[in-house]
Amino acid sequence: MEEKDKHIDESWKESVEKEKQNLNSAPQGSPAEKPDFNFFITTLAIQAAICLGQLDNPVTNKKEENLPQAKFIIDTIDLLKEKTKGNLTKEENTMLENILYELKLQFVEKNKEAKP
Repeated sequence: MEEKDKHIDESWKESVEKEKQNLNSAPQGSPAEKPDFNFFITTLAIQAAICLGQLDNPVTNKKEENLPQAKFIIDTIDLLKEKTKGNLTKEENTMLENILYELKLQFVEKNKEAKP
């Protein structure tokens, strides 16, 4: 596939940022909103983004990389995709596909950077 043929839907990043803000503004011990599939997948995507060094670790407030953990989370999302096939709404499936595509792309880029 040529570079011009690639279409990257970055709307999931906005969703991740909204979820991050919701998590930060929610009272301690209470959910930010009613849990649903999108919320669950977005939460996993946030964790993967932290492990990829794209978001600050909320504990240390620093960007840190943990590529093995990022791979585990991405693989977990991929497993959920396979296990939920045929049971998702069109919107849920599109979001899941976009998140996986972006995370896998970012993981590959990070691996390229890490290798001499």
